[in-house]
Amino acid sequence: MANVEQVQPRKGSSLVVQLAMLLVVTAAAIGMGWMSGGYLKGVGAPSSVPVAPENEGKVDQPPTAHEPGTGPTLVALAPITTNIASPADTWIRMEVSVVYDAPQLPAMAEDIQQDLLAYVRTLKMHQIEGASGYQHLKADLEERASIRSQGHAKQVLIRTLLLE
Repeated sequence: MANVEQVQPRKGSSLVVQLAMLLVVTAAAIGMGWMSGGYLKGVGAPSSVPVAPENEGKVDQPPTAHEPGTGPTLVALAPITTNIASPADTWIRMEVSVVYDAPQLPAMAEDIQQDLLAYVRTLKMHQIEGASGYQHLKADLEERASIRSQGHAKQVLIRTLLLE
Protein backbone atom coordinates (compact mmCIF):
# COMPACT_ATOMS: atom_id res chain seq x y z
CA MET A 1 0.00 0.00 0.00
CA ALA A 2 1.12 3.41 -0.75
CA ASN A 3 1.81 5.94 1.87
CA VAL A 4 -0.93 8.45 1.74
CA GLU A 5 -0.20 11.75 3.28
CA GLN A 6 -3.00 13.80 4.29
CA VAL A 7 -2.42 17.40 3.51
CA GLN A 8 -4.13 19.64 5.90
CA PRO A 9 -4.96 23.14 4.86
CA ARG A 10 -2.53 25.68 6.20
CA LYS A 11 -3.91 27.57 9.15
CA GLY A 12 -3.06 31.23 9.22
CA SER A 13 -4.27 34.18 11.17
CA SER A 14 -7.90 34.75 10.67
CA LEU A 15 -9.19 37.97 9.26
CA VAL A 16 -10.76 38.86 12.60
CA VAL A 17 -7.42 38.59 14.43
CA GLN A 18 -5.68 40.70 11.79
CA LEU A 19 -8.35 43.43 12.02
CA ALA A 20 -8.14 43.38 15.82
CA MET A 21 -4.35 43.82 15.69
CA LEU A 22 -4.73 46.64 13.15
CA LEU A 23 -7.14 48.43 15.49
CA VAL A 24 -4.80 47.98 18.46
CA VAL A 25 -1.78 49.34 16.56
CA THR A 26 -3.85 52.24 15.19
CA ALA A 27 -5.14 53.12 18.67
CA ALA A 28 -1.58 52.99 20.03
CA ALA A 29 -0.34 55.29 17.25
CA ILE A 30 -3.14 57.78 17.85
CA GLY A 31 -2.47 57.74 21.59
CA MET A 32 1.26 58.27 21.16
CA GLY A 33 0.64 61.11 18.71
CA TRP A 34 -1.80 62.77 21.08
CA MET A 35 0.58 62.39 24.03
CA SER A 36 3.61 63.71 22.13
CA GLY A 37 1.55 66.62 20.77
CA GLY A 38 0.48 67.51 24.29
CA TYR A 39 4.05 67.25 25.51
CA LEU A 40 5.40 69.46 22.71
CA LYS A 41 2.63 71.99 23.21
CA GLY A 42 3.39 72.12 26.92
CA VAL A 43 7.16 72.52 26.50
CA GLY A 44 7.01 76.12 25.25
CA ALA A 45 4.10 77.15 27.46
CA PRO A 46 4.89 79.41 30.38
CA SER A 47 4.64 77.87 33.81
CA SER A 48 1.52 78.64 35.76
CA VAL A 49 1.86 81.54 38.14
CA PRO A 50 -0.61 82.02 40.98
CA VAL A 51 -2.86 85.03 40.39
CA ALA A 52 -3.26 87.52 43.18
CA PRO A 53 -6.90 88.16 44.12
CA GLU A 54 -6.72 91.81 43.04
CA ASN A 55 -5.48 90.79 39.55
CA GLU A 56 -8.04 88.05 39.04
CA GLY A 57 -9.97 88.44 35.81
CA LYS A 58 -7.59 91.07 34.40
CA VAL A 59 -5.70 90.42 31.20
CA ASP A 60 -1.95 90.91 31.41
CA GLN A 61 -0.74 93.62 29.07
CA PRO A 62 2.46 92.99 27.13
CA PRO A 63 5.43 95.00 28.32
CA THR A 64 5.82 98.35 26.65
CA ALA A 65 8.22 98.68 23.77
CA HIS A 66 11.85 99.51 24.42
CA GLU A 67 12.92 103.08 24.35
CA PRO A 68 13.73 104.29 20.85
CA GLY A 69 17.26 103.45 19.83
CA THR A 70 17.71 100.32 21.94
CA GLY A 71 17.12 96.63 21.37
CA PRO A 72 17.57 94.45 18.31
CA THR A 73 17.62 96.22 14.96
CA LEU A 74 17.05 94.73 11.50
CA VAL A 75 18.96 96.36 8.64
CA ALA A 76 18.55 95.34 5.00
CA LEU A 77 21.82 95.38 3.09
CA ALA A 78 22.16 96.35 -0.55
CA PRO A 79 21.66 93.37 -2.89
CA ILE A 80 24.81 91.43 -3.72
CA THR A 81 25.09 90.57 -7.41
CA THR A 82 28.31 89.03 -8.70
CA ASN A 83 29.76 85.96 -10.33
CA ILE A 84 31.10 83.12 -8.20
CA ALA A 85 34.59 81.64 -8.48
CA SER A 86 33.66 78.36 -10.15
CA PRO A 87 32.07 78.07 -12.65
CA ALA A 88 32.95 81.62 -13.59
CA ASP A 89 29.90 82.10 -15.81
CA THR A 90 27.49 81.50 -12.89
CA TRP A 91 26.03 84.61 -11.31
CA ILE A 92 24.61 84.93 -7.82
CA ARG A 93 22.14 87.48 -6.49
CA MET A 94 21.62 87.56 -2.77
CA GLU A 95 19.52 89.89 -0.64
CA VAL A 96 20.56 89.85 3.00
CA SER A 97 19.43 91.50 6.22
CA VAL A 98 21.47 91.76 9.41
CA VAL A 99 20.10 91.72 12.95
CA TYR A 100 22.14 93.93 15.30
CA ASP A 101 21.93 93.88 19.08
CA ALA A 102 21.47 97.68 19.03
CA PRO A 103 21.29 100.35 16.32
CA GLN A 104 24.58 100.82 14.49
CA LEU A 105 26.00 103.36 12.10
CA PRO A 106 25.12 102.92 8.41
CA ALA A 107 28.83 102.62 7.61
CA MET A 108 28.92 99.29 9.46
CA ALA A 109 26.19 97.89 7.20
CA GLU A 110 28.16 99.01 4.16
CA ASP A 111 31.33 97.36 5.50
CA ILE A 112 29.46 94.11 6.15
CA GLN A 113 27.90 94.21 2.68
CA GLN A 114 31.31 94.69 1.03
CA ASP A 115 32.84 91.88 3.11
CA LEU A 116 29.99 89.52 2.19
CA LEU A 117 30.38 90.49 -1.47
CA ALA A 118 34.09 89.66 -1.34
CA TYR A 119 33.30 86.32 0.33
CA VAL A 120 30.58 85.37 -2.18
CA ARG A 121 33.01 85.95 -5.05
CA THR A 122 35.23 83.15 -3.64
CA LEU A 123 32.44 80.54 -3.54
CA LYS A 124 32.37 77.48 -5.74
CA MET A 125 29.13 75.87 -6.84
CA HIS A 126 29.75 72.62 -4.97
CA GLN A 127 30.10 74.55 -1.69
CA ILE A 128 26.54 75.86 -1.77
CA GLU A 129 24.67 72.90 -3.25
CA GLY A 130 21.96 71.32 -1.16
CA ALA A 131 20.60 72.03 2.29
CA SER A 132 23.90 71.49 4.08
CA GLY A 133 25.64 73.84 1.62
CA TYR A 134 23.04 76.50 2.40
CA GLN A 135 23.54 76.02 6.14
CA HIS A 136 27.32 76.31 5.76
CA LEU A 137 26.90 79.45 3.64
CA LYS A 138 24.61 81.01 6.24
CA ALA A 139 27.01 80.13 9.08
CA ASP A 140 29.95 81.61 7.17
CA LEU A 141 28.02 84.81 6.43
CA GLU A 142 27.03 85.16 10.09
CA GLU A 143 30.61 84.62 11.22
CA ARG A 144 31.98 87.22 8.80
CA ALA A 145 29.29 89.75 9.76
CA SER A 146 29.97 89.20 13.45
CA ILE A 147 33.71 89.68 12.96
CA ARG A 148 33.23 92.80 10.83
CA SER A 149 30.85 94.35 13.39
CA GLN A 150 32.91 93.43 16.47
CA GLY A 151 30.11 91.09 17.65
CA HIS A 152 27.19 93.49 17.18
CA ALA A 153 25.71 91.48 14.28
CA LYS A 154 23.75 88.66 15.89
CA GLN A 155 22.15 87.04 12.86
CA VAL A 156 22.23 87.19 9.07
CA LEU A 157 18.93 86.59 7.30
CA ILE A 158 19.15 85.48 3.68
CA ARG A 159 16.00 86.87 2.09
CA THR A 160 16.76 85.90 -1.51
CA LEU A 161 19.37 83.60 -3.02
CA LEU A 162 19.36 83.18 -6.77
CA LEU A 163 21.95 81.44 -8.92
CA GLU A 164 21.90 81.80 -12.69
